[in-house]
Amino acid sequence: MSVDRLLTVALRAFQEPPNTAETNKIFATTTTLLSNLNNPLNITLLTSHLLTARAIWEAPDGLRTCLRIISIFNTAAKHVIQNSENNAKLVWGQKPVGSELRPEDWARAVANGADERSARWKHVLVLTGILLGMESNDKRTLSSGLKSTLEQAVVTAANMALGDAVQTQELGNSAIVLALTYSFPVSSPWNKSSLNCDLLLPATLRVMMGTEGFQGGDFLRTISAGNFAGHEAFYRASPDSFAAVQQVSSQPLVQNMGPLSRVAAFAVENASDSKAVLQAQDHLLALSIDLLEQWRRCPFSAIDVSVESAVLAPELQQGPWNLLWQVLKKLMYAVVATAQPIIGRCLLDPHLRNDAVAPIVASKTLHVLRNLYFISSRGGADSFQVYTFTYLTSIDVMSRYPEACIGFLQEMLPPTLQSNGQPPSALDQALTLFYLNLAEHLPLSLPTPAAESLILTPATSQLSFAISTAESLPANSLTMPLFEASHSAILSVMSCPQHAELTVSAIPFYVDILLQSFPTRISSRQFRLAFKTVMQIVSPPFPISATHPKLSEILLETLHFRSVSANVLPLPPEATPTSPSPMASQQPSEEQVQQPRLSEQSTLVLALIDALPFLPLQIVDEWLSRTAEAMNAIADASMREVARKRFWDVLVSGEMDVERAAIGVAWWGTGGGREMVLLNAPRVQEKQEEYMMSGALGNKTTPRL
Repeated sequence: MSVDRLLTVALRAFQEPPNTAETNKIFATTTTLLSNLNNPLNITLLTSHLLTARAIWEAPDGLRTCLRIISIFNTAAKHVIQNSENNAKLVWGQKPVGSELRPEDWARAVANGADERSARWKHVLVLTGILLGMESNDKRTLSSGLKSTLEQAVVTAANMALGDAVQTQELGNSAIVLALTYSFPVSSPWNKSSLNCDLLLPATLRVMMGTEGFQGGDFLRTISAGNFAGHEAFYRASPDSFAAVQQVSSQPLVQNMGPLSRVAAFAVENASDSKAVLQAQDHLLALSIDLLEQWRRCPFSAIDVSVESAVLAPELQQGPWNLLWQVLKKLMYAVVATAQPIIGRCLLDPHLRNDAVAPIVASKTLHVLRNLYFISSRGGADSFQVYTFTYLTSIDVMSRYPEACIGFLQEMLPPTLQSNGQPPSALDQALTLFYLNLAEHLPLSLPTPAAESLILTPATSQLSFAISTAESLPANSLTMPLFEASHSAILSVMSCPQHAELTVSAIPFYVDILLQSFPTRISSRQFRLAFKTVMQIVSPPFPISATHPKLSEILLETLHFRSVSANVLPLPPEATPTSPSPMASQQPSEEQVQQPRLSEQSTLVLALIDALPFLPLQIVDEWLSRTAEAMNAIADASMREVARKRFWDVLVSGEMDVERAAIGVAWWGTGGGREMVLLNAPRVQEKQEEYMMSGALGNKTTPRL
């Protein structure tokens, strides 16, 4: 069939009633015509009629229809470019292939078809298809002038469509956002800056949360229809549960959520109206609240990661369950990517950084992150840079306002431990972990009573519960992170000089918990870090060393007494940490991997050695000797050598200040330290003077020189 006749058939098919099978043929025919027509007027006519075709737009298939429009012009543009290159290589007499139009002439003819007969939002689809076909993947087909003209046309059409809510409606808004996700990578910053971001921002969030996006998390409600005892209903007895998740994951915008979140972030950064930014944050907060509540009602929220393989069938894990978490993580990434520029504007925008608004913005951002923590805590999903910036910046902003810190912690206070001895649910444990990790950053901003009730009490309660139930309850994926976060929160409170009185009362309990926890609950490195921190707190220049001068020596005595009867068997290798808490070890380095194994005894001695640089001056000499004795008492030679090297490092590496280093030099040279450390010699005792009458002779005669 000739091209002209095919054009007539296509124009007639455009006016037919909607029919899925015929619509697919129309799209294929249109692509062929756009690639082969030689008359620019016919290309313009075809484009104009396509954008008003009854067969397509009377009952469109949502964004899938819009995506196909972009795809038609993208594919046709690539064919035109290829035809132009092939035709340029033809020798005289050979018949040209496809359209003989130059790419720029073809692009102008298509753009002319986006006229006043069709809605502006449809123009955005056509222009985006041209740009993608001509300029994506580092192609430079159009002149700089025409490329800039097309980019500006996309922006102008988008602005006009967003401003005309009556004509654009929900599908039009979604189509504009979809098109911008594709056009942004090939558009210049100058042209993108002309977008009306005050209109684009709410439209983007509506699309992200609406029926073409994550649907406000409603897909979790279909999962909640089952019951925990029949967990396989999610896959077998109730296939609709999986269908809802699959339907969401197949949405064009959900599949393209990365570029969509960049459009949302751009809109936040460039919106001139600060109220629009605050409204966007409210929408994100509402979405996170709904998602958290729906997940709480879902029976699957009670399943811990550590037992999934035992509770869920393999086909459930590999199919629906895996797909569900992919969708949830996409949602979390999109929300965090949108929240990041909001808290970023809180640092620069005078309307957001003032004392009345800044703490509210920071608090809401942390609420969003907390509500989504059941997703981000899974498999280290919170380790990407955007999340870290959003989290830490929100803390920095809020920490300037003590009342805001108190209010936030009071709202987010973890639920009390159940009286029947059962641990909180997996979801509540995740929320408690977020709370403790956050509270660790805030003691300096809190008065002492608030620090005690909002940080110290929850953290100590968590530690006590963990130790009391260590043997009766099985560990789960958050047991160790919660334990480490509790330690870090307590240490952060005790490290604040303004909480000295509270610290004094808390130290005995904490050290007792620390000794009970090692080595079953915390690693050697964590124990040493915690005890070293406590020794710093009770030593000069902290005020506690002046009010309670004997406290540091009491702690050393306690540790020394424990080392005498400690287990000398090697400890098992330390596990890779599962939490970003400071108490958690980092990924072991090559040096750490090659280090000899430690025992409980050698770890306690190493903790004594670590404490030496912080001791009050009057007890440094005494404890240098006692620590050397404890080191020589280590049973295993290789472990003793590790302690000896650490002892030497403390003496010579500069960890001690000038005064303590001078005492250490004297002890090493004349106090018997060298012999004790290097030769395992016993402690040198001071000579006892004999009391006798003046002029009397002693038992030994002094040799003559």
